[in-house]
Amino acid sequence: MAAAAMRQQRQEQEASCKATEDHRSEFDAAKPPPFRIGDVRAAVPAHCWRKSPLRSLSYVARDLAVVAALAAAAWGLDSWAVWPLYWAVQGTMFWALFVLGHDCGHGSFSDSGTLNSVVGHLLHTFILVPYNGWRISHRTHHQNHGHIEKDESWHPITERLYQKLEARTKKLRFSVPFPLLAFPVYLWYRSPGKTGSHFNPSSGLFTPKERLDVIISTTCWFTMIALLIGMACVFGPVPVLKLYGVPYVVFVMWLDLVTYLHHHGHDDLPWYRGEEWSYLRGGLTTVDRDYGWINNIHHDIGTHVIHHLFPQIPHYHLVEATKAASPVLGRYYRVPEKSGPLPVHLASVLLKSLRVDHFVSDVGDVVFYQTDPSLSGDNWTGTDKHK
Repeated sequence: MAAAAMRQQRQEQEASCKATEDHRSEFDAAKPPPFRIGDVRAAVPAHCWRKSPLRSLSYVARDLAVVAALAAAAWGLDSWAVWPLYWAVQGTMFWALFVLGHDCGHGSFSDSGTLNSVVGHLLHTFILVPYNGWRISHRTHHQNHGHIEKDESWHPITERLYQKLEARTKKLRFSVPFPLLAFPVYLWYRSPGKTGSHFNPSSGLFTPKERLDVIISTTCWFTMIALLIGMACVFGPVPVLKLYGVPYVVFVMWLDLVTYLHHHGHDDLPWYRGEEWSYLRGGLTTVDRDYGWINNIHHDIGTHVIHHLFPQIPHYHLVEATKAASPVLGRYYRVPEKSGPLPVHLASVLLKSLRVDHFVSDVGDVVFYQTDPSLSGDNWTGTDKHK
């Protein structure tokens, strides 16, 4: 009995020492992972790759019905006690429509290119997104995620470019609410350091073969603008602003918040150049987020890592695919902080990131965000990654 007790005590001590050692050992997210993308793909169940057009269309019907019901209710009640709630909820539904159109752009909505294009144009045109222009640039984002020069969406500014920005521009770029209103500007002018427009078929964003697609989407966009102007002439600008304009702004804020936080707000997110970049390593720089009740409303877009690695997986299989692949990803998968009913915890994540994630070095093939003390405050102490 005594020998057994001593043996058990020794095993517990060894386990405790191992746990302490594991805790102290730092995980370097910038090192190449010990697995290949084929290993991750093999862990995803086969049925997660199957697309159901009927199921996808059912989500479209559900969301459009909710949008119509909300507008009818708000119009019927016409009370200032109701309008703010309507704006918040309807703006969230506009964002949900964007996500479904986003799936069309990836081809995860269905295997039919025609169906994807028709539904994508209808949904995105309604919320003033040029479907093909955005689809093509978003494809570039996925193909180059995590690459400093080639990424398209929320890529970091290099120190040289950052120093050329006016002080006012720096302040606005990293001060709420301005980063949450960036999407329309991005559509017209792209990001700092890049040229082109999602509306211009001759933009360097597109190949000559894609120009007709861009013309079609731009025409649809201007048609929607004309329709809104016509409605404002018939019903007055204030009703159009209340029913559509303010929800549109809320939608833009959702889009910028979500897309920003899936690529920022973590101390160990590397960015790559040159031969250090690979599709797998770039995809592993994305972050999952939990949005509480909103997860179901915006079609589980918070499961972003697997989506970035395999954008062909339909949104309704992303949660299952993530659970299946996470053992392979190991510590390269950053488990999201659990949300309450509403994702209010993400406000502090956003504010901290805007305070410390300002630019990256002009040199080095593996870099991390650095902090401008003039924006963060003299009393701010950054992490070792921000140096």
